[in-house]
Formats: sequence, C-alpha cells, structure tokens
Amino acid sequence: MKFLVDRCAGRKVSDWLKSQGHDVLESSSLGPDPGDRELLEIAARQERILVTIDTDFGELVYVDRVAHWGLIRLPDVPAERRIKLLERVLSEYETQVASRAIITIRGDRVRISQAGE
Repeated sequence: MKFLVDRCAGRKVSDWLKSQGHDVLESSSLGPDPGDRELLEIAARQERILVTIDTDFGELVYVDRVAHWGLIRLPDVPAERRIKLLERVLSEYETQVASRAIITIRGDRVRISQAGE
C-alpha cells in the first residue's frame, strides 16, 4: 500500500511502514508544512492513504468534501503505541484500508466509515 505520513504521526511510524514493505512518503520531505488541505490533496493525487494524529482532517473530508484516498487517524500516544494500533488496523481491516475508508482510532476502539469525495 501507499501512504503519506503526516509529520505529527512521526518518523517511527514511517519507518515501521517502510519496514513492512509499504511505499511511504513523509510529509516532512515536502518542505515547509503545506497545510492539511494540501496534504490531503497530495495524498489523493498520488493515491496514498494519509496517516495522521491531527483531527482537522475529519472536517475537510466530511464537511468540505475534500477528495481523499483514505485516512487513518491515530491517537496522540507514544510512537510505539501508534505503531501497535496501526499494525492492528492493517491486519484486521486491510480490506477497508484498501477501499479508501476513513479509520479513526480512539483508545482501543476503531471506527470505520466511508466519506464521499
């Protein structure tokens, strides 16, 4: 799978995804922070699932209807915990991730939904 990892999600998350064989683009490699809307648009253009801990993306997707290629919103917890949660999502919900779902993790709860483009 292809991912765009927001700088707030962390380099350890990026490194872990790469170690699992995924194609990963780190937002920090794009230069100065382009902003949430632009990150979401870049991810959609490149057919990448955006991985973030930022909650602002929900409004962009659900209210502003910004196009996306899927979104995984992790909680703001230590990187090792984020990686474990992401590992669980990719293992248990691979089909939904691949189908451009919006996946939000809060605590140990996983919410999956689809949003129009």
